[in-house]
Amino acid sequence: MQAQPNPILRQTIQLHKHEDEYDDIVKLLKDHSRDDLDETHHVIAYVADACMGSNHLWQDMGLPDRKALSELMLHFFPTLTAKNTDDMKWKKFFYKQLCEREDIFICKSPTCGQCIDYQQCFGTED
Repeated sequence: MQAQPNPILRQTIQLHKHEDEYDDIVKLLKDHSRDDLDETHHVIAYVADACMGSNHLWQDMGLPDRKALSELMLHFFPTLTAKNTDDMKWKKFFYKQLCEREDIFICKSPTCGQCIDYQQCFGTED
């Protein structure tokens, strides 16, 4: 399963490629990738690039919907997908994982279910 390149995203990516979080996302995805094949490295770069976009991740990747993104994640990053037990939006989930790696807990509530921003992390994506 391979996402089709989004030419608009490619132009935007060049503006953001050097942001610190790009490298952090790449490392997170590599740490959870199913293998070390070229195809997987391509997907890692594409997902990290899309994370620099301003829309939902599946939109910035040019995928038809969030389900397609979840299928791609399961295929290439099964251990990371297994950690997303509550089906958090992927981009938010990545950043939450990065914060937890650094022992930074910025969430406002002790659990997601009690948080006033619950819909931003788990709500529907249009």
